Amino acid sequence: MKLKNKKSVSAATFMKLKKQAFAVRKKAHAPYSGFQVGASILTQDDKIFTGCNVENASYGATICAERGAVLKAVSEGAKMPLKAVYVMNSSPKAWPPCGMCLQVLSEFCTSTTLITISNKDKLEKMYCFSDLLPESFDPQFLKS
Repeated sequence: MKLKNKKSVSAATFMKLKKQAFAVRKKAHAPYSGFQVGASILTQDDKIFTGCNVENASYGATICAERGAVLKAVSEGAKMPLKAVYVMNSSPKAWPPCGMCLQVLSEFCTSTTLITISNKDKLEKMYCFSDLLPESFDPQFLKS
């Protein structure tokens, strides 16, 4: 795993992403799983958007933190692609984004977008987007 894009996010900005993911995680609505997840994303225009998981009794209607943050950014007209994504959960393990979130992120990330996953103990793991979803179905497939 080579983090080709790590230097495109300053240490100060990275700390903001981390703090905002931590803060929004506390707002999660997780009465069924009990696991709170917060995400923060950094857009090309250096704006940060956040999201938290919002569970629903009909599990399929649940919205993950990552998708919530992306939806906010798009609805606010943020400039894409994303520079970085920070995901923090309340589990003893640092979880990567789920498959559905990775598919949504593939629409707005580059292969080198920095993805950081973290847990309640602040264990951090960093990846390039392509490390988590190396053969993503992205808009390039629809251009033929």
